[in-house]
Amino acid sequence: MNVMRVERCRPVVVAAAAVVLAVVVTGCQKGGSTDGAAGGAAEPSAVATATTEPAGVGAGEGEPTGETPKPVVKPGPKASPKSTKSTKPTKKPSAGKPAGGCVTEPPTPDAYDPDEFALYRIEELPASTGKVNLVLQHGAWGCGEPDTDGAPFVVSGEESRWALDQAAYVTATDPVVVSTENQRIGVQELIDWVNAHPDSGLVFRYEVGDDGAIHRLDQVFMP
Repeated sequence: MNVMRVERCRPVVVAAAAVVLAVVVTGCQKGGSTDGAAGGAAEPSAVATATTEPAGVGAGEGEPTGETPKPVVKPGPKASPKSTKSTKPTKKPSAGKPAGGCVTEPPTPDAYDPDEFALYRIEELPASTGKVNLVLQHGAWGCGEPDTDGAPFVVSGEESRWALDQAAYVTATDPVVVSTENQRIGVQELIDWVNAHPDSGLVFRYEVGDDGAIHRLDQVFMP
């Protein structure tokens, strides 16, 4: 009985030994290849590297399309709409003319008094014209000093010429006439006085007629 059991077990032991031998041989082969590789250069291993995709290419779009990529432009701040409401320009104070209305330096044309000028000379014209030319300068009233009799008339710019009608209404005061009140005089009387006292700079207030010539002239009294 025991002999029969031994005979039956023999094939099983042989089969098991064969399996063990196969495992050992396989292990030796793997170990041999590892030892051989240790003495030489290590074989390069496959390493996955990340590739940078161009801007605008997402997943599944790795292949080139042949188009040049356009730069991405970030939108700037939204511009506020311009107001379409019209506003009148604010008039700035003229240079050298403070709030009191007088100037502290030669005025600019914007600061000129609109209806007054300083008279320097008179140029006679042919009688047929019925006019004479007044040589004058525009200006504005300066700020008077406490110790003076009155404010000066400050002129600036170049001399101008303006026609005075021979039949104009003219009044004068001191020093043209001996009076501190305006007295009516003729145009010729004014011409004679100005010719005798050129460049006096007397200040006159004027009015213009429809023809553009001066038709009224009133001297401004200056103490």
